[in-house]
Amino acid sequence: MKIYVLHGPSLNLLGTREPEIYGHTTLTEINQGLIDHGKACGADVVCHQSNHEGQLIDWVHQARGQAQGLIVNAGAYTHTSIALADAISAVKIPMVEVHLSNVFARESYRHHSYLSPVAIGVICGLGVIGYRLALDALIERQKG
Repeated sequence: MKIYVLHGPSLNLLGTREPEIYGHTTLTEINQGLIDHGKACGADVVCHQSNHEGQLIDWVHQARGQAQGLIVNAGAYTHTSIALADAISAVKIPMVEVHLSNVFARESYRHHSYLSPVAIGVICGLGVIGYRLALDALIERQKG
């Protein structure tokens, strides 16, 4: 089983970017934790980060025929990218939307997600553990 994890804009700055909101864990640490947990569960986890919408869409397309699940923290693209939502919908791969912070306790523009309607689930506000929960959910779903 292969799971793609896609991180959107500015998530490469985790650990130093607004740690009071996003915590002190770096993106490298998040990815390594997911890779290690996936391996222990029999899943191959492939992680990507980009600040560019088109690159994220290209990775979604690449996942088609290769991955059995997607974990997506699209950052600000969550609230703006119809194109990313269309790409996820088109590839028909189960996707879990993840946010480190509770977007509903923040600015009102963060309350709307274009990705939620094409996700099998949304995890927000639980910090880094949200990624692991998303991975566990996709693995369990694949087991049937």
